[in-house]
Amino acid sequence: MVKFFGGPVAGSSLGLSYFETFLFTVAGMMTSVVIFSIIGRAFSEWMAKRRREKKEPVFTRKNRRIVQVWQRFGIIGIAFLTPIFLTPILGTVVAALFGAPRKLIFVHMLWSAVLWGAAQTLLVYEFKQLAATFL
Repeated sequence: MVKFFGGPVAGSSLGLSYFETFLFTVAGMMTSVVIFSIIGRAFSEWMAKRRREKKEPVFTRKNRRIVQVWQRFGIIGIAFLTPIFLTPILGTVVAALFGAPRKLIFVHMLWSAVLWGAAQTLLVYEFKQLAATFL
């Protein structure tokens, strides 16, 4: 649920099939998306309060890039980048903060989870098979 790439690695190490690993990876991301799309705005307010207390800068390099992606590509860009650069939690909170409707968040995060889940699971399983031939 927290780190997307952890799903394929964990599934492979547990001996699950490719399809099982893929399904659990997508399910983990979508669980985060559902939870944090519901509490996204409240979570972001809590984070903002925490930043003010720690006196962290609001406009960090990462925040500026996220805003640029949103301005250029909208929810599609955020969804595409969520599994590989953002976490499912951060991607969902960002989409909720920018005012994307919950239904759009679900749809776009789902196709992104399926796309990246298939690709990353395939990568992990192929690497595991390749490593087994050399060891």
